Amino acid sequence: MLLPPLPSLPLTVTDQMGRRVAVPFPPRRIVSLVPSQTELLYDLGLGDRVVGVTKFCVHPAHAREKATVIGGTKNFHLEKIEELQPDLIIGNKEENYQEGIEQLATKYPVWMSDITTLDESLDMIRRVGLLTSRKEQADALASEIQTSLAALPPAAELKTAAYFIWRKPYMVAANGTFIDDLLARAGFQNAFGQLSRYPEISADQLRAAAPQQILLSSEPYPFSEKHLAEFQELCPASEIRIVDGELFSWYGSRLRHTASYFQRLRQQP
Repeated sequence: MLLPPLPSLPLTVTDQMGRRVAVPFPPRRIVSLVPSQTELLYDLGLGDRVVGVTKFCVHPAHAREKATVIGGTKNFHLEKIEELQPDLIIGNKEENYQEGIEQLATKYPVWMSDITTLDESLDMIRRVGLLTSRKEQADALASEIQTSLAALPPAAELKTAAYFIWRKPYMVAANGTFIDDLLARAGFQNAFGQLSRYPEISADQLRAAAPQQILLSSEPYPFSEKHLAEFQELCPASEIRIVDGELFSWYGSRLRHTASYFQRLRQQP
């Protein structure tokens, strides 16, 4: 049997979508609707307060064992969330669906992130730290990430790259995405940077773009070695590589490992 929430003083904050949200401070029953933000909460020492996560919240490995799984990022189960009696729900504009978020916001404090750049991800980390009473830890984490990526030396050569997130249909990360920002920091020029968000592209469009490198992300589509020949046939002159999608697209504490990963990518032939 769940005990009723202890009384807390409200903290009114603005989320990254410009919404004003009154959050009990400190929140004690948090539902996270975003995998990268779930990992962030745990890394800020808030694992004992996380009562609900999605089925995609794979970091840390025990998160789905300690907390209730409330469905996916775009089809969460409202009744399960209701049973958890959260005093804070953390979501994301891109990863969650608007209708579900609007329904949750009628009953609970829902804080939303909206991230397309590294600066916005660092801002998210700091704001989450503030509203969960982990300001000092979050500020230190954001500074660590910022310093590590700023220390990356300029790439010797800016190579054109197509970054694939899906197959059947082919979909790439283009302009206005967090991945596009990180591609530039990794030393790549987005071959589809003239397009917006996550467009579908044809094999003919890929051939015409003729990128020097084709980067097949390990997520959300699980590209693997078995897909290399398919793309090599389409673009015989391109170098085809499998890349760690989490280190290109997770905008929470996993970014601590991104700079060293990018450095290794540059050093690999």
